[in-house]
Amino acid sequence: MRALRYLYRTPLLLWHLLIDLPLTLLLIALGRGGRLSHAMVRWWSGGLLRIFGMRVQRIGTPLPGGTLFVANHVSWVDIMVLHSQHMMGFIAKSEIRSWPVVGWVTTHAETIFLQRGNGDSLGQVMAEMAQRLRTGRAVAAFPEGGTRDGRALGAFHARIFAAAVDADAPVQPVALCYGVRCEAQPIVAFAPREHFLGNFLRLLGEPSRPVRVCFMPPILPGQCEGRRAIAQTARERVAQAMAAA
Repeated sequence: MRALRYLYRTPLLLWHLLIDLPLTLLLIALGRGGRLSHAMVRWWSGGLLRIFGMRVQRIGTPLPGGTLFVANHVSWVDIMVLHSQHMMGFIAKSEIRSWPVVGWVTTHAETIFLQRGNGDSLGQVMAEMAQRLRTGRAVAAFPEGGTRDGRALGAFHARIFAAAVDADAPVQPVALCYGVRCEAQPIVAFAPREHFLGNFLRLLGEPSRPVRVCFMPPILPGQCEGRRAIAQTARERVAQAMAAA
């Protein structure tokens, strides 16, 4: 069955890359960051997920305007899942720029790139996040700080929430669940020493499965005192959603 899935998905993927992607990038440029640009990012991301056999089911509603979205981090697919539902500028490691497919899209989708290990870069990213939130633009981050094996939810680092505190912006936790009961998290996650391309090709041959994206009740300004309390509350809500699945 894996060979059969490669047989019919590969032509669809090539079409999506060679025909749909240039058109998408053109319309993103013409849209100049407006509704057309955002719609094209959502459309292209959703199309890629369908080619991979991922059927997205949304629970809850993303807040409009300047909101910090925070989600559990499983794989590169997380960015596509969230972009298929709502336009948000991700905080992502600078290495993603060189990734095929995902790098092209994220570069044109308001991503804020972070050079890991560079203190100056982190300060610039935090300042850009706060500025975007103040001007009513959504920002997204993975507060675990990186991907894991998909078997456990890591701690949410509090520093990323400082931008929301500084901008007096709401934080909306988002739970990403692969499979009917989140049982496919380890499959979607990067295997040990697996690079992006290997994970990309492996997932292309995987069986179709549901992907649940749960937009949890937001944490409004003033509901929690300080970034550590916000981080803990956000993690609890993501964990609850995953356990309920």
